[in-house]
Amino acid sequence: MAFKIGFTAEHTERKPEAPVASVQNCVTPKKSLVQVRFPGKGMALSYYNDQFDLKPCDFVYVDGKLEGQLGRVTDVSYNFKIKIADYKRVIAVVDTTVSGQFYMAGSHFITFDRSTLPKEQISLWFKAPAKEDEEYVSSTDDSSFRLDDLNTMKITPAIAERGHEYYMENRVRYIVLDGSPGYAIVEGSESYIVEFEYHDGEISQLICECPCSYNCKHEFAAMLQLRETLELIEKHYAEEYKRTSYFAAINKGTLFAYAIDGKETGSFTL
Repeated sequence: MAFKIGFTAEHTERKPEAPVASVQNCVTPKKSLVQVRFPGKGMALSYYNDQFDLKPCDFVYVDGKLEGQLGRVTDVSYNFKIKIADYKRVIAVVDTTVSGQFYMAGSHFITFDRSTLPKEQISLWFKAPAKEDEEYVSSTDDSSFRLDDLNTMKITPAIAERGHEYYMENRVRYIVLDGSPGYAIVEGSESYIVEFEYHDGEISQLICECPCSYNCKHEFAAMLQLRETLELIEKHYAEEYKRTSYFAAINKGTLFAYAIDGKETGSFTL
């Protein structure tokens, strides 16, 4: 079953090209003092904003003690006089605009359109934008394993069992395969990015950004979700996948929580 989601909200549409702080650079900034609520906090906190045209219900990242945590704007004031040094700032606003055709796939929705759920957009739903001075390094060897036989994946039974639990709990929030390169976001104690290569049923260059120095539960959960999704595609949507050699799958609850919840206007066709 396929359906279209075309969603517009009262605030200006945002389409970021990369997970950086300037995700709303096409909109004229409006200086404001905003109230932002964070999960687990009993109250909203005040932040100064001079980079974005913010509206209530926008998801944002800030600097200061709550840096890296996703918050939600609850109120915006344009009438204020403050000492800027006393306030932390909003450093990024998340693009939650989604429009495109989706297909049912178990616990997830699938799209075969590269412009509908690009990883550059979705990553900011879970991860704060990287700082300019942050440095990353990665490395892979030539090891590989068959996706249809995860017993050949070098992972301990205990870790594999925990990864299976993550998979069953739908912690693989998002997974995308664009030709051979793959990318997934798995929610653990925090959200971790898993990357891999997939070619003719073979997985290689599998890495996760979690602290583990061995194949981890996040990787195993991502492989289980990838296998399930590819099986569903082969059974129900083979022609759609063949046309683009691309799919992105997102957890149903995640899509509704970010793209629909809190929006005052929009349309939905099923």
